Amino acid sequence: MGAPLTVAALVARTVAQLYNKPIVSVNHCIGHIEMGRLITGSENPTVLYVSGGNTQIIAYSRQRYRIFGETIDIAVGNCLDRFARLLKLSNDPSPGYNIEQLAKKGEKLAPLPYVVKGMDVSFSGILSHIEEHYSKWVDTKAFTPEDLCFSLQETVFAMLIEITERAMAHVRSNEVLIVGGVGCNERLQEMMSVMCKERNATLYATDERFCIDNGVMIAVAGLLQYKREGGTPWTQTTCVQRYRTDDVHVSWRE
Repeated sequence: MGAPLTVAALVARTVAQLYNKPIVSVNHCIGHIEMGRLITGSENPTVLYVSGGNTQIIAYSRQRYRIFGETIDIAVGNCLDRFARLLKLSNDPSPGYNIEQLAKKGEKLAPLPYVVKGMDVSFSGILSHIEEHYSKWVDTKAFTPEDLCFSLQETVFAMLIEITERAMAHVRSNEVLIVGGVGCNERLQEMMSVMCKERNATLYATDERFCIDNGVMIAVAGLLQYKREGGTPWTQTTCVQRYRTDDVHVSWRE
């Protein structure tokens, strides 16, 4: 992603100079969070950020979105995408969506690793375990591809819900907001809603129009930042691939 981001930053700086307009640098995750808050009307939620490149549990405190837990290897969306390639699933409309549809036909739960370490999770071992046993399971008809889609979803989503609930207890939160591309998975939303109901909490989630990456979320976060801080200094308008969520000073919130 480094090269495309560098090109985009160069074009943005050029346009800003041509039209004498300010430029505002935006953190990708912050864009997801602020648009999610705007669309759903949530006030101060514990945020589950799940996408192809990130998996984080986040809560706001003292003008920072603090990361309470995250993946220690690959993101949950990356895990699902690579599993879809193993099954030779189509990318249309997305690998995760096609896994979700097949999972609805699954009936048996395959034994998969469940890896939660404190507030962090790990998905690479689960994927490796499936890759190692996939041919044997399918050839012997121990599990169907549908069963494996079902099993993978149930396992990784249960892990995410466990650390989300733990973060909620830590910060005494009664709201959960799911953002990121994986967040539009209806089974994830269903499982999260059960946990929230047991805690008398409220779940906020959106559909694919707002969960997946889009320009509006960047505009929303950029506008909030611009109103409080103005434009970004020219020397800071470069791209940073690993721009941590908790590195951002959230000046627009008290």
